[in-house]
Amino acid sequence: MRDFRQVVKADCDLLLNRFQLSESVRFEVFSQIWRNMKFDQIFYGTAKHESRSFSRLVLDTAYEFLLPPFTFQIRVGALYLLYALFHRQTADPPEKIRLALKDWDEVLKLEKDSFEAQHFDVVYVLRKLLHEKAFVFTAMPRLLLFERKKVPHRAPVCESFVEKPSAPQTLINNSLLEELSNVHGLYENLKLSVCPQSDSSLNLTHQNLAQTLRGTVLDFYRWQQDKFVQAGSSRDEDCGEGTSTQQESSRRADLLASIKTRAYGEAAEVLKSRRHRAVEVVHVTKREPDPAHSSRYEKKKRKSLKYRTTTNVCVSGDIWKDASSVTNITRLTTLTSDEKPPRSFKKFKWKMESS
Repeated sequence: MRDFRQVVKADCDLLLNRFQLSESVRFEVFSQIWRNMKFDQIFYGTAKHESRSFSRLVLDTAYEFLLPPFTFQIRVGALYLLYALFHRQTADPPEKIRLALKDWDEVLKLEKDSFEAQHFDVVYVLRKLLHEKAFVFTAMPRLLLFERKKVPHRAPVCESFVEKPSAPQTLINNSLLEELSNVHGLYENLKLSVCPQSDSSLNLTHQNLAQTLRGTVLDFYRWQQDKFVQAGSSRDEDCGEGTSTQQESSRRADLLASIKTRAYGEAAEVLKSRRHRAVEVVHVTKREPDPAHSSRYEKKKRKSLKYRTTTNVCVSGDIWKDASSVTNITRLTTLTSDEKPPRSFKKFKWKMESS
């Protein structure tokens, strides 16, 4: 099933990309795209014994788009996708959606933002899933198994789905700048009324604070746009060779491996109670066994009990015959002299009557 994860993710990316191009968060728009792509046929052709594992794989892949750092529209599309996949799966009883406890706050925040923006279809779909008990609350987003890799392979994320950091642009708006300029003007007037003469110790704020703040936010926005453009161009140029971050991470991994090799080669691990003591490094070389002393270390073959008894115990006379004879004990409660011979029964014979 791991081989199908990338293919399923590519299909989800295509569906969510079309939903993003629609510039809408309505469920009817998503359902139209779902029907046009015939996305419900993703479960067709699955063997009956693989339907549950494949349903879990599809739901886990779609669940990844429900959480940040994806945009609000992509997260809404992922919620609609989970709703549709949950009802169209072929597993019986249906496979539930794994929801980690650490992600529950993000889901509640998505519901709150949708309610405040009056996107009631989003709130309805989420509460419908909760009412149908489609979620199973777990400690980890994915099922942990024995001998599974600690760092699973993650496919590259489509950058058009990721929400750009726009906190400064959101906080600094025209109304805030106008209010800030009014407050700054009142502060300057009060300062002049208290101290008519200009004093450098009273200059606690920047001159033209509102204009300076607005210019800083615009510079940050231009730098952000240039950064995304440069990242996209460098990714197109180095698509066949790999990025510099990957090379840097590989060099760092090699360095850590060499450090660990030297550390484990020099000294062995010690107990926690003895870590304060000095560790003596002793290089032991393997010696060839000396033929003169090799016989000492050979394991001696022990003689059997029968052989040792026969050679060490001396028995003479009729006692040896009685000891060597085999005794058949049938009863332990009756003496041998009181035993009665077994009864003999006559064999029954059929007599044929002559006609």
